[in-house]
Amino acid sequence: MPQAPLPTIGFVGLGNMGAPMCRRLVAAGYAVTAFDINVSALNALAEAGATAASSAADCASGVDLFLTSLPRPDHVAAVMSGPEGALAALRAGATWIDLTTNRKELIAELAAAAPPGVTVIDSPVTGAVDGARNGKLTLFVGGDDADVARVTPVLANLGLVIHCGGLGTGNVVKLVTNQLWFIAAAAIGEGFAVGIANGVELGTLWGAIKESVGDSFVVRHDAPSIFAGHYDPSFSLGLCMKDLGLIAALGENVGATLPMTAAATEAFAVAAARYGSDAAELHVAKRIEDDADLSMRLAGDWTPPWER
Repeated sequence: MPQAPLPTIGFVGLGNMGAPMCRRLVAAGYAVTAFDINVSALNALAEAGATAASSAADCASGVDLFLTSLPRPDHVAAVMSGPEGALAALRAGATWIDLTTNRKELIAELAAAAPPGVTVIDSPVTGAVDGARNGKLTLFVGGDDADVARVTPVLANLGLVIHCGGLGTGNVVKLVTNQLWFIAAAAIGEGFAVGIANGVELGTLWGAIKESVGDSFVVRHDAPSIFAGHYDPSFSLGLCMKDLGLIAALGENVGATLPMTAAATEAFAVAAARYGSDAAELHVAKRIEDDADLSMRLAGDWTPPWER
């Protein structure tokens, strides 16, 4: 029995995360049409085997699956909305998969405005640029069971697919993971500072933390960016603040104070005010270095995550 043809894919958003995800789909043998307002990024994907579209709507027209990976919810709204937007260009039977860390309410609004026969799935991702390059992301997927099952073989090229529930739940789970990540990222600089200020060598301290209850993804993946002094520019303080705002909106449904989240938000806000919203995310630790007049540089071969 002949195999069914692979679905055709449209992909909009070729930034730090989107470009390597799009490349993986091209490498997996899918016919991918891509678009980005950054002409250099689009040309690079065309050289890798994608077909360059002239607009987001052009990219969406005629494909089976349409993926968006954009920095902020307002970017998604701008790309998808209106009679000239990408959502209106999708044909019946197509599925839009939003990989953006987004507002669940916006996803619901756009799904309600989708043309007849078009399905919508939210699938924000985690795992950083190296995960996107190596197909080691975790994808938090929200949508109808049958719709998710149909697109999982495609998304599996990007990493581990976790079906979180109905539409919008993917973004809730993603934001909870970021909530815990930001708390840990805000705290690690404090822990390093306390150890250094009290006579412990940083390498010894880091090794001990990794073998203790203090271990975490931040300790293993993010700390080397502090040691190297570049603080991981692949994710900005502005994006941290965007996500923290989305987390705060979800927190309004809890009915209790969330002091750890509030403290992390304040720590990132102080760093963003001092260093600028375009500064690398782990400037939240640099602020402590600067205020305490100490250094968290550590000699070593700290290959940046986006080069792994």
